[in-house]
Amino acid sequence: MFGIGPVATFVIIVVFLLISGIKILKEYERAVIFRLGRMVEPRGPGITYVIPVIEKMIRVDLRTVTMDIPPQDVITRDNVSVKVNAVLYFRVLDPNRAIREVENYLFASSQLAQVTLRSVCGQGELDELLAERDKINSRIQDILDKQTDPWGIKVVLVELKHIDLPQEMQRAMAKQAEAERERRAKVIHAEGEFQASQKLADAAEVMNKQPMALQLRFLQSLVEIASEKNSTTIFPVPIDLLTPFIKKSET
Repeated sequence: MFGIGPVATFVIIVVFLLISGIKILKEYERAVIFRLGRMVEPRGPGITYVIPVIEKMIRVDLRTVTMDIPPQDVITRDNVSVKVNAVLYFRVLDPNRAIREVENYLFASSQLAQVTLRSVCGQGELDELLAERDKINSRIQDILDKQTDPWGIKVVLVELKHIDLPQEMQRAMAKQAEAERERRAKVIHAEGEFQASQKLADAAEVMNKQPMALQLRFLQSLVEIASEKNSTTIFPVPIDLLTPFIKKSET
């Protein structure tokens, strides 16, 4: 067997280096190229060639990144301690800036999102945090979008996922809600009594104008009482009640 000579070895190494420079980038990937330390225009998608030794390539994913913001201890403006976590959606618009302007854009975005979440939630009261989530989400998104714009990153959406309240606060809010329901029930009952009193006053005014109406109402009440056959009813008959009938019989 013949050994491989130095020339053949050199040729094999050169061929291997040439072949290793061929790179295939997916549709959602871009190649950030450093040529002798200097950044050039990004490449991709498809087939591209990176000159071995002279050029260095870093792949950057352009798809939307879903990042979970871990629970943060927050003290609201009304001194209530809560835990808040959220989810962040962002994507890389300029791969060159994402690599050049920040060391690790994923880690940097995560840390910035945590700090911003604590800051924004700490500026509002608990009721605002619970009832106005859309407003809080928009405020966090605007701040993050402005801060990450120099990095070539676009913040698409920020959503609060969960607000963890202490057990004492949950019990206090439950009592508050129960008291509010009782207050509404009492107000509705009082409004019903007021409306009923107005109707009774109107009915009394009508009966005052028509005395016969009061007598007919009295007789109707007797009919309703007599419908219950399990009781005996004894009632006095006023003379004034029979006077109209007596006069009618005499005429």
